[in-house]
Amino acid sequence: MGANDFATLPHIGTPLKRKEDERFLTGNGQYTDDIHQANQKYAVFVRSPHAHAAIKSVDIAEASKMPGVVKIFTGKDMEGKMGGLPCGWLINNPDGSPMKEPPHPILAHSKVRYVGDHVAMVVADTQEQAKNAAEAVQVDYDVLAPVIDMRTAKNGPALHDEAPDNHCYKWTLGDKAAVDAAFATAAHVTKLDITNNRLIPNAMEPRAANASYNRATDEYVLYVSNQNPHVERLLMTAFVLQLPEHKVRVIAPDVGGGFGSKIFLYAEDVALTWGAKQLNCAIKWTAERSESFLSDAHGRDHITHAEMAMDSQGKFLAFRVHTDANLGAYLSTFASSVPTILYGTLLAGQYTTPQIYVEVDGWFTSTAPVDAYRGAGRPEATYVVERLVTRCAWEMGLSQDEIRKRNFITQFPYQTPVALQYDTGDYHACMNQAQELADVAGYAARKAATEAKGLKRGIGYSSYIEACGLAPSNVAGALGARAGLFECGEVRVHPTGSVTVFTGSHSHGQGHETTFAQIVAARLGLDPNQVDVVHGDTGRVPFGMGTYGSRSLSVGGTAIMKALDKIEAKAKKIAAHLMEASDADIEFAGGEFTVKGTDKKIPFAQVALTAYVPHNYPLDKLEPGLNETAFYDPTNFTYPAGTYICEVEVDPATGVVRVDRFSAVDDFGVIINPMIVEGQVHGGLVQGIGQALLEHGVYDAETGQLITGSYMDYTMPRAGDFPMFKLGHVCTPCTHNPIGSKGCGEAGAIGSPPAVINAVLDALKPLGVKDLDMPATPHRVWQAIQQAQA
Repeated sequence: MGANDFATLPHIGTPLKRKEDERFLTGNGQYTDDIHQANQKYAVFVRSPHAHAAIKSVDIAEASKMPGVVKIFTGKDMEGKMGGLPCGWLINNPDGSPMKEPPHPILAHSKVRYVGDHVAMVVADTQEQAKNAAEAVQVDYDVLAPVIDMRTAKNGPALHDEAPDNHCYKWTLGDKAAVDAAFATAAHVTKLDITNNRLIPNAMEPRAANASYNRATDEYVLYVSNQNPHVERLLMTAFVLQLPEHKVRVIAPDVGGGFGSKIFLYAEDVALTWGAKQLNCAIKWTAERSESFLSDAHGRDHITHAEMAMDSQGKFLAFRVHTDANLGAYLSTFASSVPTILYGTLLAGQYTTPQIYVEVDGWFTSTAPVDAYRGAGRPEATYVVERLVTRCAWEMGLSQDEIRKRNFITQFPYQTPVALQYDTGDYHACMNQAQELADVAGYAARKAATEAKGLKRGIGYSSYIEACGLAPSNVAGALGARAGLFECGEVRVHPTGSVTVFTGSHSHGQGHETTFAQIVAARLGLDPNQVDVVHGDTGRVPFGMGTYGSRSLSVGGTAIMKALDKIEAKAKKIAAHLMEASDADIEFAGGEFTVKGTDKKIPFAQVALTAYVPHNYPLDKLEPGLNETAFYDPTNFTYPAGTYICEVEVDPATGVVRVDRFSAVDDFGVIINPMIVEGQVHGGLVQGIGQALLEHGVYDAETGQLITGSYMDYTMPRAGDFPMFKLGHVCTPCTHNPIGSKGCGEAGAIGSPPAVINAVLDALKPLGVKDLDMPATPHRVWQAIQQAQA
């Protein structure tokens, strides 16, 4: 079945209300913190108050005597008994040498390297008792100078012996000689220095874990707030605890948001799992919000210099980029891939730039590890490209839309100079629809009205593209991935004709229980309420790589489609036997099997019952039952794209920026549930605009203390910060998956930051402001105005 045929089926494109929302809205969800096990104890972690220090001693004597304390584990207890946290992606330097991979101990035993680093785990009868005892643990530190600014990290004190200059890797992509030659003959070169600010993820549900061990079966169970339980189990068993994988069951129940920060294997998960066997009891840990600020992997934090070479008409000739990427104190699970593979390969954007060269230096600093955050590399790439393209337009005397239209890719498939090949798209259609939604024709009148109020109005464009559904495994492996990037789906038809789907994708707010049910219902002619979706449990789902990178529908959904192909093929053979016809003459549509050219037909439910009650069944040809599993490894990424247009009003007297209008047009390919897609885009826009105007993770340069360690200092976006968004859609179906979908979960966060900052700079141009880094807070905007007019 092709994407065009699939898109016409019942339930596809229908804004069905989310099935899972009833339990969420009535308080019947089950999150990790809701899990209570027999003989359960509570863990609290002792964390370093210093950004860089040698551990001289850890004194647990008095703390161990406190009421309710069961055990206090330190790094010495674990040293030599397990491996450190692994990095899942190997990056090589240009000379072929591997990146530096310093050990990441579960509990620090010789040195701490950021504020919040794990030093000890206190286990007690109650959480309060564990917390009291944790405060009584005495750690003698020899405080060392921290390394906060990656621009000076090379000359700072070494955080790891394995990286004496704090340099992890240099990574390059593209033809440097060809790029340099193009620059040498260019009519105009535009240059821009860009900072992509550090973000701190703040899911509604903090991270949590609850581990137990069964001595009778020698098996572990870990409940954890995680986006990919199978990967968590694989990394923990194979690389850290050296346990047989089948002896560990990882369950990620309802998860209240992830945004990338719950993809990773964290130290707390390992410590609890190992500790459960040592103490023969269940151990539960739930992070407090301030703890999450310190210990959850952060996002972004790049410093970039970018240059674009153009001809006299504004056509792009070559693009070169150098980025310094902050990796934090340790390599997190996918940290190395974010500023490299997921960043450099997207620097073509939507444009026909013939030559591109990028080099990235990764640095260790005395800060929380930096890893994937909504978009993971793609927002960073889009911000560089779209900020620079707008600057090119202004320097060439062109409008923001005109320079984009002159350089848009129009012929597909299109091979970029940075490895990726785009299969399909219509970038002019997205631009045109966005301009209509934004009422660009009425902008001049709105600008005049704003000026009459003593304010400044600006308009900003961003035409983004992203790569979703990381693939294929053999290519990713050649680029350094240490895991496969396939997905698994199992479709189990019951005797009554109802269906249970087991998917390796994981839902933490995306609505999979509804969308996947719509896919199955559409194919089998069922009501979506007849389809249940099971995810997040390694004990029930065959395997899976989890949810990140907007891969669920295009990869996980396709695995389900392939399992449905097998279901349909077997069901047709059963139907052919029942109707005494040839397999080749059986057609299936609308939940009924028919014999071509006759009025013979039987419903799907009858075939399902026959499969399990095989009284009239071709047992010589078919096994009983109707249950199929499929794995799907994509042949290419998918490439969602779109154009966003933002209008802002700026008060020059105070620096306050107000987003007045925001229009977003996306090409997600075939859309299964437009209501869910709209919600995903809204959420992404809020996160992206939050980065542009409000959010910024800041460490003190002298002490390494996290200054923005609470909501008092780290500003989260709120509903009142935004206008009503105007959304539109263009559909060019993906050509290499049967659904035709491309992915929608990250788009809003990718395309919106440059649109906002371009709008702010457009408003400030008359005041002489040429550049501004995110976030465009009132103080930063006011300062930029004062400096420009000084």
